[in-house]
Amino acid sequence: MSLSVSQRGQDMPVSPFRKLAPFAEAARQQGIKVYQLNIGQPDIATPPSLFEAVRKADIRVLAYSNGAGTDSYRQKLTAYYHRAGIEVATEEILVTTAGSEAILFALLTCLNPGDELVVPEPFYGAYTAFAIAAGVQLVTVTATIDNGFALPPLAAFEAVITPRTKAVLLCNPNNPTGYVYSRAELEALLQLCQQHQLFLLSDEAYREYCYDGARATSALNLAGGEPYVVVLDTISKRYSACGARVGSLVTRNKDVFQAAFHFAQMRISPPGLGMLLGEAAVALPESYFEENRAEYQARRDLAVRRLQAMPGVQCPVPGGAFYVMAHLPVDDAERFSKWLLTDFSYENQTLMLSPANGFYQTPGLGRQQVRLAYILNLQDLEAALTCLEHALLAYPGRTLAPRALNELEALV
Repeated sequence: MSLSVSQRGQDMPVSPFRKLAPFAEAARQQGIKVYQLNIGQPDIATPPSLFEAVRKADIRVLAYSNGAGTDSYRQKLTAYYHRAGIEVATEEILVTTAGSEAILFALLTCLNPGDELVVPEPFYGAYTAFAIAAGVQLVTVTATIDNGFALPPLAAFEAVITPRTKAVLLCNPNNPTGYVYSRAELEALLQLCQQHQLFLLSDEAYREYCYDGARATSALNLAGGEPYVVVLDTISKRYSACGARVGSLVTRNKDVFQAAFHFAQMRISPPGLGMLLGEAAVALPESYFEENRAEYQARRDLAVRRLQAMPGVQCPVPGGAFYVMAHLPVDDAERFSKWLLTDFSYENQTLMLSPANGFYQTPGLGRQQVRLAYILNLQDLEAALTCLEHALLAYPGRTLAPRALNELEALV
């Protein structure tokens, strides 16, 4: 018998955002500038006060903290949530190693191996990996681009619920679609969870970034949600501090919190310097979010305007986060995205996208869709979209009708 990795190791998928990274690196080595719209890594500077807090810290030994995080950071987090209109107690906050660990702890805590987790697709691609790690089966209900990826009808959720169903997972504002679920949609979903005794897991990593005056509703603010709701959170996107790796799991369900805390004890403690960054972040004024929100909305508006002007492209207006899902007039979005890096350049530039098939579980869905992250400054974003415009004209597998092709040629 030969050595082999575990079945879960064999099943673990490649990251849908990073799978084309080797081709991007090869393009760079050839001297081509690659605009990375494939991953949610903002180019907005991390606030200097976060680094200053670490520099000024009087630390002789960087010791373990409590498994739930330092008391000082958890107390500051209650102040952050209060300002966001969410009232939680310190003992309801578990500090995690980024939002990723919060997601994993939630699955390990709320579901047994073999249980089913319902999630609208397209969904954050890493959910698949977390489900495999936890031995959980993802079950999807499909949202469509035609209505901007709104929450699928409750009947669609009802249709997939079985005795093995234990939770529903939602990302709000949504990654990858940018859709912001309304309070009415969330309340209806909570009622469904109450009826079937399911946990409602709410990934709220992009809470601050809603546009056109909209505000995200936290699942923690849904009446009657106390036993059901588990919020998964992170400072990564909120403060452009992805490398700090600090997040939180927040719940008023004491049994869920205690079980998650036991998992947290297994990894001893969350990142100590990251929590110092997090404490400093809580002190940032509201103007920090106002300025960044305005910048992201300008980027969104540019991306949507340019995409919607390209013949054959379908692109709803996202209400939050910093992603847009677009249908492209190509035979296969993954093949097209790879071709951008291996066979195309415009003025010695190209761009990197995330093919959308990695955000769906249903075979065949997302084949002509991509996710673009509008995380670059307006000048670079404009240049990247110009590359895309020319690429759609040059791609051998384009599916534009002759009239639309002529319209695109006239544009570029």
